[in-house]
Amino acid sequence: MVLVTLGILTASATPLFIGYYQGARLKVAAETLATFLNQGRQLGIKENAGACVHRSSTTLHSYLGTAVAGACPGTPVATLTMPAAITVTASTNPITFDYLGGVIAPTSYVLTNPQDGRSLLVTVAITGRISIKAP
Repeated sequence: MVLVTLGILTASATPLFIGYYQGARLKVAAETLATFLNQGRQLGIKENAGACVHRSSTTLHSYLGTAVAGACPGTPVATLTMPAAITVTASTNPITFDYLGGVIAPTSYVLTNPQDGRSLLVTVAITGRISIKAP
């Protein structure tokens, strides 16, 4: 009887655990992206030169300096590789933070977990403030 009860509880709890795990992985990816963007912003403020963040298919790169003709200057100062199961799309690519930490145009990054279709939105306001919310 005890084994049957444990089997039923395990069978009913497994989908909940998987959903929680996938949601937690998406949230961690969004927080990591927000931290990476904020580090690029802080670098641009510290060096008084601005910063540029470019997104490729699976990685993001931050550069010191502002974008020229849609490309970031020089070599990347930092690189972030996104988790394999998370897709990232951006409304503006690359984004440029000025020397005060603001951006030229507000930007949104949509992070999606294709396994369950959940999404989170990482937004960069014109002031440079970075926030995470549901789309």
